[in-house]
Amino acid sequence: MEKIYQIIANHGWTSGELTIGDCVEIAEEAQVQVSDVVIAEAMAMSNMTQSEVYSAVLASFSHNLYAVEVGTTTGSSFLMGTTGRELTQKAAPQLVADEFLNKVLAYTLGAQVGNHSVGLQPCAGTGDSCTYAGFVRAMLEDLDNKERVAQVAAVMLKIGTIFRVGKTSTGCNMEGFGAGAAASAAAFVELAGGKPADMAKAIVMALSPTIANPCTPRVMVAGLCATHIGGGVMIGKLAAQLAMHTSIPVTVPVDVMIAMAAAVHPVSAKHVVPVVIQYMEPFFKTNTAVETYIGQDVHNVEKARIDETVTQAIAEAREMARKANAIVKPFGEAVVGGSSQAVGSPTNAARIAHFLSKGKISKVKIELYPELFARRGINVPGILMAAVYGAGTDNSQLYREVMDKVANEGIEVELVQIDEPQMQQITVIAAETAGMVTTLNRGGGRLVLKSASDEQEAYRIAKKLGIEIVE
Repeated sequence: MEKIYQIIANHGWTSGELTIGDCVEIAEEAQVQVSDVVIAEAMAMSNMTQSEVYSAVLASFSHNLYAVEVGTTTGSSFLMGTTGRELTQKAAPQLVADEFLNKVLAYTLGAQVGNHSVGLQPCAGTGDSCTYAGFVRAMLEDLDNKERVAQVAAVMLKIGTIFRVGKTSTGCNMEGFGAGAAASAAAFVELAGGKPADMAKAIVMALSPTIANPCTPRVMVAGLCATHIGGGVMIGKLAAQLAMHTSIPVTVPVDVMIAMAAAVHPVSAKHVVPVVIQYMEPFFKTNTAVETYIGQDVHNVEKARIDETVTQAIAEAREMARKANAIVKPFGEAVVGGSSQAVGSPTNAARIAHFLSKGKISKVKIELYPELFARRGINVPGILMAAVYGAGTDNSQLYREVMDKVANEGIEVELVQIDEPQMQQITVIAAETAGMVTTLNRGGGRLVLKSASDEQEAYRIAKKLGIEIVE
């Protein structure tokens, strides 16, 4: 460890601020694994011993491993069904022939079912947390050495926490697909004892196909999530194998690739997501109880728009088919040289609004930007359980019951769509004092506090509740 700390000092770097590229460079210079550098940094930051860091890393997975267990036994998902159970039961079908990779995939998908059953603790978001939990569960089964499990997990978490900062808007490119692919690639290299330089190359290759990939198709449409989070694992494995076992040239520095992913992320949210919503909205899962609060005029407008979209999409597909080459002459000339947000953040905003209010609650007004408004079937129950009862984002039982409870108590609910990007404004009308917060949505349950009925008190409440407010 002293050699690692000396190299850090020689470069003028600081523990707690090391990039992935820094960790790779230090590991190469010290002739150690990248996990050794990550662990050393954690020891310096937390004033822990090596064994204490190992224990803390494994302990951090406690809830998410529980979600894996639920997702592979009793859990059922409104988007994934009982896929986790089907893939892990006795004599289950194998997704791939590689036994360990198959376990990682099955447990990752099981984690997503568990996420929809009891919730996951998010890192960049809940999507990449599925991958981390699935990978750790598979290692715990296959490896006798728990320290080795902690070392590989530490590398994944180092990457995940950096992606958490980069995730400022909606997008699977910085969560389940992007962060999951990058962390999986690094984990496969670390587990195989690959070179630090191999890990950097693997992360770059794994991250490349995820750039600008949006979340919206998978978080409201049945089935699609599986190939996002599962695909991240598969891409990670491919990238790791290519990096370790071929001479494939990769010239992009790992830190540049991650920085680009973060920079493209909000652009994708602004320009790609609206198009995705247009085409996928007809297939969004809905919540009947939530829809009772939406006026018939809004339903009529949405239905007309959806019908128009489906008709347009089919016409576009038919036009592409009409222009397609015949399969007997399919190819053109040879060419040389040859991409936790919807619920966690608004729920936390509503929780602050609840504790700013005083007295019996009579009404909740929810104002959401278009993407969140379109995904109201999954975020309104969370918002209401927080706004009316002060519940946290992990209250799975109340999340299932809240729509009936609010209706039975006669609490008025008003849902409004607003145009400002990322905006989520929650107002709780109560007998003594109304509570109001205006926030911007951030991944991983985080938010930006723009204003509040009592701004100083809002910050105090957020700190007390452990709600992360970011710039």
